[in-house]
Amino acid sequence: MAEELLRYEQRGEAALIQIDDGKVNAITHTLLDPINAALDRAAAEAKAVALVGRPGCFSAGFHLDTMRGGGAAVGQLVGAGARLAMRLYESEQPVVLACSGHAMAIGAILLLSGDVRLGTAGEFRIGLNEVAIGLPLPRFAIDFARERLSKRHFFNDTATTEIYTPEGAIDAGFLDRVVAPEVLIDLAVAEAQRLAGLPGAAHAATKRRIRSEVLARMRSELEADMEKMGAVPA
Repeated sequence: MAEELLRYEQRGEAALIQIDDGKVNAITHTLLDPINAALDRAAAEAKAVALVGRPGCFSAGFHLDTMRGGGAAVGQLVGAGARLAMRLYESEQPVVLACSGHAMAIGAILLLSGDVRLGTAGEFRIGLNEVAIGLPLPRFAIDFARERLSKRHFFNDTATTEIYTPEGAIDAGFLDRVVAPEVLIDLAVAEAQRLAGLPGAAHAATKRRIRSEVLARMRSELEADMEKMGAVPA
């Protein structure tokens, strides 16, 4: 099953991880488990990571049926998705995220966790739509948005759910560059290979100094949010 959802490929010193559930890459435990396993493998075998979605959709967000069901399952899924975003954000390896289409809710948060974010041109939607569907934005997500989004866009994207085109997402802070769909993967891998050439210890130490304080706050807030949702993190 995991092989059907994810493809792992080594390209030089970069690990290419492509996620594709055949639909919209909704974030579920079934998808999160192989992603984390692939990141474990990349930590042992590579010096940088390129994470790519399926054509037309990076991720549409958390699995809606789970989120609408309420109870402990919501807290458990949100916690697992948050921990993946934090893992990418603090990774000692450089992380390139290739946004292959739509990126909504946790999909957009994952973009904020990358070191370099490439997007693909097209009629795609990127942003945090939680409030629009009746869900308050978790505090860890607000912290990610505050850290990475433009100050001009922070409130509108989090509280009034402004959604962006790929080009608009550059100005907002979700993406760094937009490229043609046919070159997205190759450019993401090339960028990961370039970053793999950085002195690893210096990169990792600098990233820790920049991000350790906000990561500690995110983890503390996540526990409180999950307790309200009826679950305590593992």
